Amino acid sequence: MKITKITVADIGILHIVSEDGRSGLFDVRPYMESEAFRPLKDPMAFAQVLNGGYYVECRCGGDLSADTIEARWHKLTNQDVRAVAEAPPVWGGASQSDSVNTI
Repeated sequence: MKITKITVADIGILHIVSEDGRSGLFDVRPYMESEAFRPLKDPMAFAQVLNGGYYVECRCGGDLSADTIEARWHKLTNQDVRAVAEAPPVWGGASQSDSVNTI
């Protein structure tokens, strides 16, 4: 799977869109207990994850592969996707295309 877009859906939750149009929510919170991802508990750090195409890169040094994301995401229906797109940002962040809010 190649990732084309990443949006922060909530603190600890990413909305991922793949190159083939599939999308889902990925819960990063379980990973935040490990040392590599602990800095992502800070909402500002979480908002700065980067889209590497085949992985999500965190400025704190950790990364999550697209395979891991695809295996563990909650797939969204078209109706779900519209609801996520229309929802206001939870913490007031703005969307971007290469770092989060939209990656």
